[in-house]
Amino acid sequence: MKLGVLFSGGKDSVFACRMAMAKEEVSCLITILSKNKESYMFHTPNVNLSALQAEAANIPLVEVETNGEKEKELDDLKTAILVAKEKYGIEGIVTGAIMSVYQASRVQRICSELDLWCFNPLWYVNQKKYMEEIISSGFKVMITGVFSYPFDETWLGRTIDEKTLSELERISEKCRITLTGEGGEFETFVYDAPFFSKKIVIDEYLASCRNYNGTFNIIGAHLEEK
Repeated sequence: MKLGVLFSGGKDSVFACRMAMAKEEVSCLITILSKNKESYMFHTPNVNLSALQAEAANIPLVEVETNGEKEKELDDLKTAILVAKEKYGIEGIVTGAIMSVYQASRVQRICSELDLWCFNPLWYVNQKKYMEEIISSGFKVMITGVFSYPFDETWLGRTIDEKTLSELERISEKCRITLTGEGGEFETFVYDAPFFSKKIVIDEYLASCRNYNGTFNIIGAHLEEK
């Protein structure tokens, strides 16, 4: 089956892409470039680098911009999926949704309208095992956005390794948040993955944080041989 992957460049969509590649043909990635940093639907930190990630993965990319107005942004998502269907002949969509009914139900509705299958391979996954597999299977994931206590500027730019995961586990238990940041507590960027033919090297960035709200904006990056 030919599939399109809704792709933000964060850990969940990149990992979901790898899962889809293991069983089906991923024909394209689909990225929504939202102008609204508070978008309900779409991940925004460094999403403009999806093109570099797609190049690293050797997978075509469909990009569509949206103003990010609540619910209206779904029309732009539908447009992007329709372009992918017509250009690449996709028969289904893959998302990296883990627990968000808001996101999953809206993508499902669009797929129904376009007569496409919808797959959420990470839906209610065991979050500890999932995060451990991200690390053990060679994904290089950096924290590029923090949006709640106790995540401060020291978290920006950190790669999620065993040590960082242990800290996340302690915070998850203490503050009763999801281990994966599914509630929007933090956002991530994948700079290498097992299916990337090249890794992404960050040349320049701008990090800022105040009152547990901050971003690590990648200004310059390039691909390098592994």
